[in-house]
Amino acid sequence: MSDPRPGDAFQIGDVLNNTYRIEALLGRGGTSDVYRARNEISGRLVAVKVLKAEFSGNDDYLVLMTREEEIREVRHDAIVRYAENNRTSEGLVYLLMDYIEGPGLDQKLDEGPMSAEDLLILCKRVSEGLKAAHDRSIVHRDLSPDNIILRNGNPAEAVVIDFGIAKDTNPGAETIVGNEFAGKYAYAAPEQLSGNTDARSDIYSLGALILANFRGKSPDIGANPMEVVQNKNKPLDTADVPEPLKSLLDKMTAPVPGDRFQNMNEVLAFIRNGGNDESLSEETIIVPPPKTAPTPKPVTEAKPAPAPPVTSAPTPQAGKRSGGLMVVALAIVLIGGGAAAWFGGLFGEGTPKFPPVDPFVLVIDNPETVPASANGFVPNAKMKEELTARMNDLGGTTDLTLATGDIVPSWQTDVMAVLDDVVPLDEWRLALTGNDAQITGSTTDSELLASLTAKYSGDWPGGLTGDIELTLTSLFLDAAEVDFLLAQYADCGPLIQANSPGPVGYGPEEPILITGTLATADSVESLQDAIEDIADDRIVVIDAEILNSTLCLVENYLPQAPSSEIEIKFSDGATGQEVPSGRFLVNQNPVIDVVIPAGLTTGYISVSILDVSGVVYHLMPNLGRVNNSVEALREGRNGRVPLRVAFPTNERAEGKIAFSIDSSALGKSKIIVLHSYAPLFRQMRPGTESALGYTEALSERAADDLVESLDTRILISAEK
Repeated sequence: MSDPRPGDAFQIGDVLNNTYRIEALLGRGGTSDVYRARNEISGRLVAVKVLKAEFSGNDDYLVLMTREEEIREVRHDAIVRYAENNRTSEGLVYLLMDYIEGPGLDQKLDEGPMSAEDLLILCKRVSEGLKAAHDRSIVHRDLSPDNIILRNGNPAEAVVIDFGIAKDTNPGAETIVGNEFAGKYAYAAPEQLSGNTDARSDIYSLGALILANFRGKSPDIGANPMEVVQNKNKPLDTADVPEPLKSLLDKMTAPVPGDRFQNMNEVLAFIRNGGNDESLSEETIIVPPPKTAPTPKPVTEAKPAPAPPVTSAPTPQAGKRSGGLMVVALAIVLIGGGAAAWFGGLFGEGTPKFPPVDPFVLVIDNPETVPASANGFVPNAKMKEELTARMNDLGGTTDLTLATGDIVPSWQTDVMAVLDDVVPLDEWRLALTGNDAQITGSTTDSELLASLTAKYSGDWPGGLTGDIELTLTSLFLDAAEVDFLLAQYADCGPLIQANSPGPVGYGPEEPILITGTLATADSVESLQDAIEDIADDRIVVIDAEILNSTLCLVENYLPQAPSSEIEIKFSDGATGQEVPSGRFLVNQNPVIDVVIPAGLTTGYISVSILDVSGVVYHLMPNLGRVNNSVEALREGRNGRVPLRVAFPTNERAEGKIAFSIDSSALGKSKIIVLHSYAPLFRQMRPGTESALGYTEALSERAADDLVESLDTRILISAEK
């Protein structure tokens, strides 16, 4: 739990809607906070998720909350139950959900390894819950130990929470946060880093978090985004995991989605049968027609259990099934055969009697960032097979239902002809409602665009009619588009395109590397998402240093001056050894040297350190060291001249500043070295001052254009 603050949305004791009394703040997030509250009528505990004030009037975030509320339709004990959204009189929007009493899986992770037996139980429980969500086309996208709570501490009562960035994969639905990456790097599936997500991504994340809890430590996936991308394409190391958990995790976390279990049914079948992949699948069931269609009479007395449409089970091998199991298998074959005969029209007069639907909708989609898909209705099995083959060729998926509708007799031929025409586009979407069609897409080929636009602006094939809307895109990404985003997201000094694209911009496979400083990890993620939205398939690496708010304040006021050959070196005051990392522990004595390059012989050097607490210490000039001209500092020496500005504590004397690391102020401090052609300030600055006072003084002198170079380095203070 977190401590409440005066500016929080709710305070302990507040009563919402005359019903829910706030008892505790459970946690804070980037856009919302979560509280525990008690229903004063029933005494039942609930969790309250409230949008922060700055987002409560934003329609985009209100859509987020509404979509999360809609997940209440997923009914399973392993999925947190949502209630409804409400708004306070002050305009704050909050969402009610079940409060789950018990430790989070992240807490168990901190406590150490869990047993393979408990983790198999946990995997089965969570998989059952996710199956219920996946059956409604909801993908979680953010599975990690902190999103699973063990009710009463029992793995068999695990509950999945926080569907805040869940994705609705129904045809035509938009994801809550778009198609871009969502989730946590440590547990995200490899395809999520490039914006591709489906049920198999949840399978990967579940496997990865189970492996982490088996080991009792979070995965080590790399120190920077490039390492993350590289490591994500490697299989996870399960060498020390006992069977059958090892084989389960290997199949769940295969880097290539096609090599994983393809749905939660397969995961559950594997667990139930102790790792035997040859078990009779529960998925070999013909799906009944939609509720609105008449139900045909079954061929046998056996009753097929309802289940989602999936592929048939593998044929049982001789000698591996008991007699009873063979009877069950035979019943399924009879049911499947009877249903296939009914759907094929063999009963009656030979004409297919598929259920009627209105409207008769089919959407065939091939976007750039997610796999191709075909979803909707088709008039016969032949078209279903042909479309499935086409989507397989594109690495995509299908969800097609045989049905009848108000379409022309040549509909299948007409649609497939249009499909042949649009496939060469870079991205495209063919949406049909009955005989009315809509083509949208983009291409870098101007001749293809002109040809298709001319063709489909006139007569369409057969009985189809419709519209076409195509855009011409460039093979290159204009660097100015990236600069525009960098200016928008810069919150801690300038951001730079480090790999300097050519005059026409970034090529089709040229990575985008951004360097600079940002205020928070959320800033990094937001910038990454924004650039990936325009980057197509290019790799985006944000190699930005995260500074604290005080450092960022000064960063925004520092003069816009180039760096120079001036060096800033760190060493340990006790041992004299150099500390290249700039990292010092509590009680250590940092010594700081500034090295004047050989070519620098005129001007003035000012050295300050901005402490993590927001205090600026002026190392030079100061009252004990007034003369900071380069000529005086050289003292007649030529070449490179080292200049000590922070001393060992045993050399502390007048004009010599020395300090040790204090545990009360840990984090990042910044050394600032300014070379100016005249004294930087009109009067001597005090030995210490606030960051605000320093930045105001810098702003006053910036207009005089005094500064010729600016060099900085970060000093890190840490507990251990």
